[in-house]
Amino acid sequence: MPLLGAHMSIAGGYYRAVDAAGEHTMDVVQLFTKNNNQWRAKPISEEDAARFRAALKERKIRHPLSHSSYLINLAAADAALWKKSVESFIEELRRADRLGIPYVVLHPGAFTCTDEETGLKAVIRALDEVHRQTPELKSQCLLETTAGQGTCLGCRFQQLATILDGVQDPARLGVCVDTCHIFAAGYPLGTPKEYKATFRDFDAAIGLTKIKAFHLNDSKRELGSRVDRHEHIGRGKLGLEPFRLLLNDRRFRKVPMYLETPKGEHNGRTWDAVNLEMLRSLVA
Repeated sequence: MPLLGAHMSIAGGYYRAVDAAGEHTMDVVQLFTKNNNQWRAKPISEEDAARFRAALKERKIRHPLSHSSYLINLAAADAALWKKSVESFIEELRRADRLGIPYVVLHPGAFTCTDEETGLKAVIRALDEVHRQTPELKSQCLLETTAGQGTCLGCRFQQLATILDGVQDPARLGVCVDTCHIFAAGYPLGTPKEYKATFRDFDAAIGLTKIKAFHLNDSKRELGSRVDRHEHIGRGKLGLEPFRLLLNDRRFRKVPMYLETPKGEHNGRTWDAVNLEMLRSLVA
């Protein structure tokens, strides 16, 4: 059975995200370790970390995953923002490491007023600096595939390959594949032939072993729209077939998969419960 979970809130304590995942019978959980729209963050106490780790053990939740702040832009043309982004991502890795979270998902960034090549070089330079300052950390960065809105990098597999090939320590990097994002970026998944071709392209550019996590999201917008709008499973432009193909792909049986679909309730149940049930029904 695939390892399924979702992004859960840490309101009231980090352990609360784990408890919520357990109540939804999830296998895995993703969380923010701080407010994702603020630079500053309250330090994580030893009690916070211990309670979080104890909750993981008690609830039998594996593969905790952290998602970094949306403010971070390692491709920034502005020197001050680039430096602040590097410092902030270092803090994200340290927070994850304190909680025992092995990976932190990162959007590569947007090159804004420069160009793609300059932006990619800035990301490579930033990650090298992050790695230089954190040799003691076990937590590693997962570069997320993006939809390609505006000048956001990571929407083409080759862009991620350029980063991985350019850094001094590629072993400290992996990839998180978001189904909505790659679809919006123009990679089709709707038929077995399209699905195979898309992951063949990924394998050729990066290598399937670099995929350490999936974000499972349907898309409100059409193939190639380059618009990042998540939808509930089977209720968007992707439909159910891509998820059926992915969940039954033996190559990814041990790769954790996390819902990032909209929160709320549907017919008296949480949308997370509805989406998880739908995903599990697709497993052969």
